[in-house]
Amino acid sequence: DDAMDQSLWAGTLSLLLIHSETGCQHAAQQAANLLDRLADNVAIERQTRELCERASRRLREQSR
Repeated sequence: DDAMDQSLWAGTLSLLLIHSETGCQHAAQQAANLLDRLADNVAIERQTRELCERASRRLREQSR
């Protein structure tokens, strides 16, 4: 569903910005979770899914 996909992307970007602007680790973890969902979505092209997976991994590594 396009509306759900748009909401997922918007939520992910919002959480990434919150993390970037405030350093909030909870926002980073939530963003990583949403990025994982995007990475698992076969309707999204492979390169974009790989970028989502990389971003998720990076966020999780930073918040250790």
